[in-house]
Amino acid sequence: MDMSIRIPLGKRQRSPAAAGEARPDRKAAILLAAEKLFSQTGYHAVTIRQIAEEAGVPLALVGYYYGQKHELFEAIFAHWNSTIEERLKALQVAESNPEVDLRLSLIIRAFVGPVLRLRASAEGEYYALLVARELLYAADVTDRVLRNYFDPLANAFIEALQRTLPHASRGQIAWCYQFALGALMHHLSDTRVQRLSQDQNTPGDPAAQTLLVNFIVGGVRAALPVTPGATPT
Repeated sequence: MDMSIRIPLGKRQRSPAAAGEARPDRKAAILLAAEKLFSQTGYHAVTIRQIAEEAGVPLALVGYYYGQKHELFEAIFAHWNSTIEERLKALQVAESNPEVDLRLSLIIRAFVGPVLRLRASAEGEYYALLVARELLYAADVTDRVLRNYFDPLANAFIEALQRTLPHASRGQIAWCYQFALGALMHHLSDTRVQRLSQDQNTPGDPAAQTLLVNFIVGGVRAALPVTPGATPT
């Protein structure tokens, strides 16, 4: 997916509706342009005009298809909602595993694996970076996205972890979820690791998944040890 490609403007005197009918690819171009710019400089730093220029479309067409900027922002997450569904399906498979010792690792793998694959793909790179960048901030528009798309996902994983680690409280599991999320988000957005590894590591490398999973699993087990005499279920 080459985000630098510009789509011809066509005849400016045509109405947004007519232009949209003639060039249905423009709607996708707008979404991709917004995704790229939001991921690079942040939601508040990007203007609708910049998005239109990046997409190579008339300014009015952005509003015609997506409305206001916050609606365009939320449309990105609606477009990628399938990735959340993928993680939830992987979570169901992980929880069905009868081996208790393996189940925690499978749950964490379901949590990070689809995101790392998305980050490594040409189609999903900007979206993964957008998630890592914008959802760490408590702005109103990002909070709506968190509540509508990511809170249900978080609750599903927290509840799965609590069923796997029944000796821990909901509060303790929620902390561990947040710590795991922090490790994942940093891996998605970090570039410093290449310098620190003296060029042995590549930023966002999906091959680091096993290390990341083991790191998170080890952290959860260390933070929430089974008390003597307790029997895991």
